[in-house]
Amino acid sequence: MQKLATKCIQFHSAKAIGLAFIILSLTGCSCAPSIVLFGASFPDWLICSAIGVIAMTLMHTMLRKGEHQCWLEPAVIVYPCVTALSAMLTWLLFFTH
Repeated sequence: MQKLATKCIQFHSAKAIGLAFIILSLTGCSCAPSIVLFGASFPDWLICSAIGVIAMTLMHTMLRKGEHQCWLEPAVIVYPCVTALSAMLTWLLFFTH
């Protein structure tokens, strides 16, 4: 009988801990950072990603005109890394509170 009571208590404790974890993790989504542009709310990460892509496009254009495109080799690795770096720097410079 005591083993059954112990298992029941363990089950209810695990259930309570799981429920508390779910409730606490949902509170992190209460106020997502966003920017209002032209009457619509856009998340900050979307703006940062767009700026990262624009920065990579500008860098590609400038290096191609200066005949230094070889600095961007291998392109499959460098382009996403520079885009991500530009997006993260934008986040750090403009969106940290």
